[in-house]
Amino acid sequence: MDNQELLEMKKNACKVRQYIIEGVFNAKSGHPGGSLSAADIITYLYFKEMKVDPQNPHDPDRDRFVLSKGHCCPALYGALALKGYFPADEIKVLRHIGAMLQGHPDMKHTPGVDMSSGSLGQGISAACGMALAAKYDNKDYRVYAMLGDGECEEGQVWEAAMFACHNKLDNLCVIVDFNGLQIDGRVDDVAGLGAVDEKFRSFGFEVIKIDGHSYDEIEAALDKAKTVKGRPTAIIAATIKGKGVSYMEDQVGWHGKAPNADEYKIAMDELNAQLKALEA
Repeated sequence: MDNQELLEMKKNACKVRQYIIEGVFNAKSGHPGGSLSAADIITYLYFKEMKVDPQNPHDPDRDRFVLSKGHCCPALYGALALKGYFPADEIKVLRHIGAMLQGHPDMKHTPGVDMSSGSLGQGISAACGMALAAKYDNKDYRVYAMLGDGECEEGQVWEAAMFACHNKLDNLCVIVDFNGLQIDGRVDDVAGLGAVDEKFRSFGFEVIKIDGHSYDEIEAALDKAKTVKGRPTAIIAATIKGKGVSYMEDQVGWHGKAPNADEYKIAMDELNAQLKALEA
């Protein structure tokens, strides 16, 4: 990625974070912490990695993205709005009755959403099905699934991992947003995942560990994943919950809470300052 591409990526990610705060504040509910931690990876996927077209969201040859940690949909909605799938004004009515954008992704009503998700553990299974369908249909599209680290406590995640490796789904890339926190506290305290990279490796995955806020590392990992044959890839991305908003960073209390008016102003002022610095 050249310097200009990197600058544009950073600006887009900052705008996605603004949409996250805007949406959750106006909804008076939602999940800002894990949305902010995922923003850099999701931005890279939609603005660099994936073959997608907002003018043809149902293109059968498009790459697919499944947000298995569906409660963090504000990040996905921000990227989709910025990409042009729907007007950005929809963000302001997030979670409102009758609005397009609800608290979990809805593939029937939201352009660009490839899978409805929210019940943790199920998204990766759907992604496995998509990847297997591509094999059956001799299609070369790729499937990306983002999991939360807390979500990896679900047994269904590991059933899906077994399925993916048994079927040699080398067109599947699983990304774990490893921010170390979940609704009840630190992941290590709640269930103790241990070496999640070794767990995926033991199932047969190619495993890559990265800093999930480094675009160079994100790019290198996704490029490598495309070269892996005969097995799926798992990218374990170390991230910071609440990334980009100082008082939310690494704070478990911001897992599922909306900012009040004062907190909203602080967050938006910080993000506006970051964007202004990038545009200088």
